[in-house]
Amino acid sequence: MESSVLFPPRPAPAPITGHRVELQLLTTLKCNLKCSYCSLGVGDVLGSQTRVDYDIDQLAAFAGTHLAGKEVYVTFYGGEPTLNRPMMAQVMERFPHWRFQLQTNGTLIDDLPVTILRRLSNVLVSIDGGQAITDGYRGRGIYRQVLKNLAQVRGAIGGSVTARVTWGNPATTFEELDALVADDSPFDYLYWQFVADEHYAGDAVARREDVLRQLVARFFASTDRLYPLIPIMGIVRNKLLPGRAQELYAGRTQCRASSHLLNVMPDGQIFPCPDLMYEPSMVMGNIQANWLHASPLQQADAMPCGGCEAFAWCRGNCIKNLHLGYVKGDARYRDNVVDPICALLRFLGREIDRHDRQAWFARLPLPVRRQLTDCEVYEYVEIMP
Repeated sequence: MESSVLFPPRPAPAPITGHRVELQLLTTLKCNLKCSYCSLGVGDVLGSQTRVDYDIDQLAAFAGTHLAGKEVYVTFYGGEPTLNRPMMAQVMERFPHWRFQLQTNGTLIDDLPVTILRRLSNVLVSIDGGQAITDGYRGRGIYRQVLKNLAQVRGAIGGSVTARVTWGNPATTFEELDALVADDSPFDYLYWQFVADEHYAGDAVARREDVLRQLVARFFASTDRLYPLIPIMGIVRNKLLPGRAQELYAGRTQCRASSHLLNVMPDGQIFPCPDLMYEPSMVMGNIQANWLHASPLQQADAMPCGGCEAFAWCRGNCIKNLHLGYVKGDARYRDNVVDPICALLRFLGREIDRHDRQAWFARLPLPVRRQLTDCEVYEYVEIMP
């Protein structure tokens, strides 16, 4: 018998791994702000597509073909997604069984109708720390405007509100981050991502380490409630329950760009990562043509993750950074961005290990344990920076 019969060729990997789909619908690439670090500014993506070229029936046909039987979590993304409110309302009306999130700069959220706000399971609001740093990146007065707007609409939002920090400035302090989850804050959670730019020279890493040390100490200081910092919560969860990454992400990167994250551009093209939508080789599908392939962002031998102490709980975040630095061989990006961020993640893991997490977990009330293990916000962000 021929070997091809005994050993048939492996089928191509499935476009979607598991039963979940995170569908990021970019309602527009237009934005009312000009944040200095915006990843969509690369390759002139930002502002290049101001209207959606596919219609709701084409989206429904795509969903029927590729998303049938899946849990679909939609994030309205941009640009600034609230600049295209009619699309948001149309998608919510057509697909009432999907779950919805909004990622926004918060400057226009007070103009959203209650019918949209109450359907949102989570709102990610981009804010960069304290007032001076946020206004420095986003424009004078933006910090106060965002907090004022959130105070106005907070009661109408159906789910949680998460401060989404791009940690770019090494001068960011513990006090600035801590204030975002204070009792009088409109935010339920804080998520941060280390900026993917060259901001790690000199003492920049050490200054961030000092803040991380204080954040971790604050996290383990309380057992009656969680200190709601998603990156620390996610790492602690993975260390306590190491099988969860296999269960939820099939052992792949927890940013889901290799398994079930679909970023749909206004023109209908689909990419695995919102930071690589300028790169034609990253196209993995198309709404109008109704096709979808597996993500081109996958773990590769060139990546150093297999021998890293953090891999068991990190799973290779951020795979875009690793792809650019190691697969594409961008030595400058690897040395000045990727490796410093990986070093910060390893530091964060070691700092967490200085605390007796098992004893801490044992003291948590059952509702707080469930908040740590099953926090819904994990489904909308990388559960670590």
